[in-house]
Amino acid sequence: MPPTRAGAPADRYINRELSWLDFNSRVLELAEDDSLPLLERVKFLAIFAGNLDEFYMVRIAGLKRRQSTGLTVRSPDGLTIREQLALVTERTRDLVHRHADVFTKDISPRLEEAGIRIVHWGELADDEAKRLREYFRDQVFPVLTPLAVDPAHPFPYISGLSLNLAVQVRDPDTGAPRFARLKVPNNVPRFVSVGAGGTVDPASGATFLPLEDLIAAHLQQLFPGLDVIGHHLFRVTRNADLEVEEDRDEDLLQALERELARRRFGPAVRLEVAEPMDPAILDVLVSELEVGRSDVVHVPGLLDLAALWELYGLDRPELKDEPFVPATHPRLSEGETPKSVFATLREGDVLVHHPYHSFATSVQRFIEQAAADPDVLAIKQTLYRTSGDSPIVNALIDAAHAGKQVVVLVEIKARFDEEANISWARSLERAGCHVVYGLVGLKTHCKTALVVRREHGVIRRYCHIGTGNYNPKTARLYEDLGILTADPRVGADLTDLFNTLTGYSRQTTYRRFMVAPHGIRPGLVEKIRREARHAREGRPAGIRIKVNSLVDEELIDALYEASSAGVPVELLIRGICSLRPGVPGLSENVRARSIVGRFLEHSRAMWFANGGEGEWWLGSADLMHRNLDRRVEVLLRVCDDTAARQLQDVFDAAMADGVRCWELGSDGAWTRSGECDYQAALMAAAVDHAG
Repeated sequence: MPPTRAGAPADRYINRELSWLDFNSRVLELAEDDSLPLLERVKFLAIFAGNLDEFYMVRIAGLKRRQSTGLTVRSPDGLTIREQLALVTERTRDLVHRHADVFTKDISPRLEEAGIRIVHWGELADDEAKRLREYFRDQVFPVLTPLAVDPAHPFPYISGLSLNLAVQVRDPDTGAPRFARLKVPNNVPRFVSVGAGGTVDPASGATFLPLEDLIAAHLQQLFPGLDVIGHHLFRVTRNADLEVEEDRDEDLLQALERELARRRFGPAVRLEVAEPMDPAILDVLVSELEVGRSDVVHVPGLLDLAALWELYGLDRPELKDEPFVPATHPRLSEGETPKSVFATLREGDVLVHHPYHSFATSVQRFIEQAAADPDVLAIKQTLYRTSGDSPIVNALIDAAHAGKQVVVLVEIKARFDEEANISWARSLERAGCHVVYGLVGLKTHCKTALVVRREHGVIRRYCHIGTGNYNPKTARLYEDLGILTADPRVGADLTDLFNTLTGYSRQTTYRRFMVAPHGIRPGLVEKIRREARHAREGRPAGIRIKVNSLVDEELIDALYEASSAGVPVELLIRGICSLRPGVPGLSENVRARSIVGRFLEHSRAMWFANGGEGEWWLGSADLMHRNLDRRVEVLLRVCDDTAARQLQDVFDAAMADGVRCWELGSDGAWTRSGECDYQAALMAAAVDHAG
């Protein structure tokens, strides 16, 4: 915990774990919003559940790991680990029950009215039950493996996030009770169609039976000769945060592959059980899984509502948002004819705003044109996450086959994408690309691409610096910003950065970049303090920050100082905000809001009034310890006047009165307000500009 600044209140930070739960609560509010299309509400239920799973796998697992060391570590807001875990447990239980209530009491009845039903075995008609018995016999029964638990059979390993049945059986001859575990297979649809032939007819509706219900109805077939006396559904969450022991003398790829093999055996951090649960069975699970009673979450209704993505996939367009087709940036086409990205960038920078601007006809086309252009000599790119069938990776492979020098830094430590990234890295290597696996001790999180082209005997460099991954699928769902530029200063900076990433350069100063882990925090602190000086001396001052998370205490304290000096500070924070706005004498000039909607607000951008000579920065870094200290991140100074005005317009629209958002109060509570859909307005504007 940083030292308390003289006169600053000790409670000036909001706990980051509780702030994250507040964010997930905002997601849940969208599931509760009956003004949204029904299947969009189902989608937000699934997102909430998936978010909470990852929160336990990473954040709560990390707290428990630190607790196990016995160190008395306090969070910046002064809480011990035990106190944080207690508060998280209490808040999570409330959210889980609210989540279940929304589904069972509100959304399920509305789904049924729309012809989409989730039923239990006892509700099936005879012909439906007959068809599902055949389905069970042919598709499910062969993959089930009941595992006995007795002196000869130790308690089996329970994989993380799997659904399981704890089954109670009895020997009819001796009356002796027995216990068995049965895993619900994850390679069979969770919701089994009750329709004839297993088909779903969107016009006539859809009826589904949860897979665990189907299995439970046929338990006697799995335990012939025994009496089945009960079953209970449970689910375990395990620590999935990798701790790669990086050694400069060891191959990083091998170290990561070893750790990936260990991850599936991480300690349990949460036990979810369906209500009601037999106390004796719960005692067995708690003991064998080595979890505390406080780690047990009793869930009313269905477990694992992340599976609701299956229902969202139904072909029912009338129950979803209107489809949106991203527009091609107007500077990248002439009517229906695509323009050369290189020719366009020689005329000036292009700011792309996804998903409103098409990723496929901007960033992806930039890489594809570079791969096919005979005048391009080299392509250098960072890849943090990409899609399964990645056109970006395919273009890089084509470039290598065409004899171009292709250098790709694949961040194989990207959480939960490690195995996919290892696979892509090897494909790139086989194609002849130079592949670098990241730096020891750091994740390379920046989103950068450099194209080197020979034009009339002169070398020119073209660049892309963005806030989002090179992933065409998420580019349709995540809101991100990027600059395409031929600015030679940016090209020189990016060349220097790649030399640092691939060689032994220790460069820390750049022309148009701030680069973590050395440059972003001190650079931002200096700019924030510069605004305070401008305000005190009567010059124009102001700060605007848009990020996913604001946690770093040094930056928060600098913003408090700026506010106290009279600097107006506007924060647009999607997720965690540890700064407490609106506190008299500390942050009365700070305003913080969050927008959560159809698209995931993901871009990071910052503006400083700078005495009337305003400057915009954009890049990959959230204002968190991990980004500023343990990652390679890039912030780019936006020097193109048109791009800077466009960034100003985006921020003006987000902070306008009446926008549907959540405002953060000095008490740490988020309050929803406004009716104007900011994202819908941007969609309409993108279509108008394209037309």
